[in-house]
Formats: sequence, structure tokens, C-alpha cells
Amino acid sequence: MAENPLMPSDVSPLVGAFDTFAEVASRVASRAWFFCFCVILVVVWAPSIIFLKDIDTWQLIINTLTTIVTFLLVALLQNSQTRADQAVQHKLNAIAAMLAVLAEEKGLNDAATELRDAVGLEERESTSNNSESDAAN
Repeated sequence: MAENPLMPSDVSPLVGAFDTFAEVASRVASRAWFFCFCVILVVVWAPSIIFLKDIDTWQLIINTLTTIVTFLLVALLQNSQTRADQAVQHKLNAIAAMLAVLAEEKGLNDAATELRDAVGLEERESTSNNSESDAAN
């Protein structure tokens, strides 16, 4: 059997500054008021063509703004999603490890092996290594 997996209670509660910022940004971006703010921004931008006169500049403003916001939000949301996925994997590993121990005690070695393979609990599991290096960041 693989080494004892990292249990959810063993994961460091310390979160880096970027991870904290990404989590807050994820919560903000998922709110209805943020969507309303984006709609208002477009509504305010649309009549600005009256002042700019040049349609290329007018389009460049909204294209640049949306590209920058999209680029940054994708990076922040990906960070939040990756950490959530790692947390779920740690929980699955802990559950699988306990079930595997129980299965081995009852002589169900084939079932224990199948369970480890099904949830990714194996010697080369990388989520426990990632969380230790991420906690240092």
C-alpha cells in the first residue's frame, strides 16, 4: 500500500497572499452585483461614441478593457479552482485510505487495490506535494 496520504487535517491552514487575493476576487466575480456592474459599464461605454467621434478608438476602449479583465480573472479563478480541486483530492485520498485499511483488514485486498486506483490514491500522487510547496508561497 502507498504511504499514508496527506489527511485533510494535515493540510496547512496558511494561505499565501496571492491565494487569498484570488479567493476574494473569485467571490467578488461570482456575485450578481459584479455582473450588474459590468452591464452598467457597457451601458455607459456605448453612448461614449458621441464624445470620441472615431469608431476605432471607441471599439478599442471596450476591447482593451474586456481583454484585460478577462485575462486577469481567468488567472485568478484558475488559482481558486486548482486549490479547490486539491482539497477535494485530499479528502478523497483520506476516505480511500481508510476504506482501503478496512478492506485489507477484512481480506478484501482486490477491492482495496481497485479503490486506490479509482480515486488516484497511489505512490505518485502529486497533490500532497503541491499543497506543501503552495503553502510556502
